[in-house]
Amino acid sequence: MKNQVLLVVLFLSLGTLQAQTVISGTVTDLKNNPIVGANVYLEGTYDGASTTESGTFSFTTTETGTRTLVISMLSYEPHYELGDVGYLNNLKIQLRESINSLTGVTLTAGTFEAGDNSKVSVLKPLDIVTTASAVGDFVAALQTLPGTTTVNEDGRLFVRGGDATETQVFIDGLRVFQPFNATANNIPTRGRFSPFLFKGITFSTGGYSAEYGQALSSVLLLNTTDVPDQEKTDIQVMSVGGGLGHTKIWGNQSLSLNTSYINLAPYESLIPSTQGIRWNSPYESIAGEAVFRSKGDKSMFKLYTGFNHADLDIEQEDINFEDFVRFQLTNNNLYFNASYKYFFENNWTLSTGAAISSDTNDIGLEEDTVNAQETASHMKVKIRKSFNSRFNLTGGAEVFLVDYDETFTATDGFEAENNFNDRIWAAFMESDIFFSNSFAMKLGLRGERSSVIDSYSLAPRISLAYKTGEKGQFSMAYGDFYQNPLNETLRFNQPVESEKTSHYILNYQYQGDGKTLRAEAYYKDYRNLVKFDTEQPRFDSNFSNLGDGYATGLDVFWRDNKSINNLDYWVSYSYLDTERDYRNFRERATPNFAPKHNFSVVTKYWVDKLRSQIGLAYTYNSGRPYDNPNTPEFLAETTRSFNNISINWSYLIDQQKILYFSINNVTGFKNINNYQYANAPNTQGVFDRRSITPAADSFFFVGFFWTISIDGKSNQLDNL
Repeated sequence: MKNQVLLVVLFLSLGTLQAQTVISGTVTDLKNNPIVGANVYLEGTYDGASTTESGTFSFTTTETGTRTLVISMLSYEPHYELGDVGYLNNLKIQLRESINSLTGVTLTAGTFEAGDNSKVSVLKPLDIVTTASAVGDFVAALQTLPGTTTVNEDGRLFVRGGDATETQVFIDGLRVFQPFNATANNIPTRGRFSPFLFKGITFSTGGYSAEYGQALSSVLLLNTTDVPDQEKTDIQVMSVGGGLGHTKIWGNQSLSLNTSYINLAPYESLIPSTQGIRWNSPYESIAGEAVFRSKGDKSMFKLYTGFNHADLDIEQEDINFEDFVRFQLTNNNLYFNASYKYFFENNWTLSTGAAISSDTNDIGLEEDTVNAQETASHMKVKIRKSFNSRFNLTGGAEVFLVDYDETFTATDGFEAENNFNDRIWAAFMESDIFFSNSFAMKLGLRGERSSVIDSYSLAPRISLAYKTGEKGQFSMAYGDFYQNPLNETLRFNQPVESEKTSHYILNYQYQGDGKTLRAEAYYKDYRNLVKFDTEQPRFDSNFSNLGDGYATGLDVFWRDNKSINNLDYWVSYSYLDTERDYRNFRERATPNFAPKHNFSVVTKYWVDKLRSQIGLAYTYNSGRPYDNPNTPEFLAETTRSFNNISINWSYLIDQQKILYFSINNVTGFKNINNYQYANAPNTQGVFDRRSITPAADSFFFVGFFWTISIDGKSNQLDNL
């Protein structure tokens, strides 16, 4: 009996050995380098092995029939082989590198990011208002970046040889039609919006996404804060006014309010403007902003609104008049913006929103009056699908509606009305393709139709990025960009077409160890620019699209916040070569707003013993072209160079109270922005001129900022 049992056991053992199958192969990457330690196993079983130093694996299994062999390895995409186990031997398997969203390549050509969560940030949100020369204006802080030009008497963004009207501003993806405060001629403006309400800024100096249009040169994208971290109240007392802000939270809903009152009358009474202007009533404004947020499990709803009312009454020197010329302005601006985002299953995302704005200007020029009103809206829907880590697809449609009315009334009773209505329909499609962690591509196409000029446009966009190492990468971008003519032209209902530029960009960026280096070369080709044959656009002007031009240059940015303890600094340099023939130019020339060389240095140093942050900013622009009618050449002479050294000091009185002090142009450089020439020559046949200079060489600012928060620790130091 005992022998019989042994025979049965032996028989069963032989049967088991005969049923075993060997599974084997080699695992490499796409370059045929062996992958060591990859996990190889039959799905649903414990049968498997790890690859050796040569990338080989081998194990046996008693499974039969069709099975799935799984090969997995950290940093690589899983690989699956489906087949009969009898054929799963001597396999040659190549694994593809998985895409890492944190360390992989990113498209940076033409784009500066300012956000705490962006892996390609060159600025942080606090940088926007801690820059000494900015005086709390985020637009002035952006003017320290390469690609921008400081046009001292204007204050808006001039980018890579483009006029300020060629830059558009968006909040949460929706257009802001009047992003800057109204002002008088040769008096710089400021952005309407408080930087305290935004979590990040994307500033594209060119080559931007197909999602955005109607901008020949650049776009500025502002994103409001999603979820505030705590309830708090901010109090501001300043030499030019005051402000009050408060954030309230109810579970997943929150509301942030921010109000401000600005009045330059006290400042003017202490330090009056002396250079070519007299204030009858200095600039005065009251403004308010609010952001409401409601966060769901898979959704986010935001409602943003801003209101601004401003008045000024000024008399300015004019070489063609014996007395000063009076200019009065009352501006009212109201803006609403609602956006909604929903995250579906299977990586679908829906984004939709609408914005509407109303902007009115009541202008008095001596005894003449101009009443202008623009009502504009923007509606948009966008869908994004992430198919996998290597391919994303975005598509959407939008419409812009603009209604403009203007009435001019002269002292003799003459009255003229000009108006237009425009409907711009647009659709866009864009894909992000990641071939590997080192190589990515963005392909886009945008189509638009405008009713007022009855024209269509189709604009392709493409960006490429290649990562050369852990910290460095190259990017390239090309795109066509269209923009309707300005209101000053459209109001006369002239037969004109869209203006166009083509951007070509090559970028290198290094980022690591607290250091950032960016170098970017570009070329812009302008076509179909609007021209007219009078000094200013008029109802009897002859308009055409015969203008053209180019802009080419090199931008360099360097930032270091680690080499020296408590010191953070950045350096920007831009070289610009540009000419254009547009507006009333008689030939192609470099416009007045485009100096050849632009240089900025910004430093911030924290002094522990003084409980203070000390900042300094220096800006240099080479001379700007101007036209001298006493010579036959056009725009052939240049002003002297522009220089500005500004300083600021933030003193932490206690954890939540800060005293802030700044001086713009502390050394009092005598900057000249341009020259105004007489309309007719004097008795010697010479056109007299006067210098156009800032209203004051320097500007002083003092502020007290107090934060009252739940944790008793938060303060506005990061916002100053």
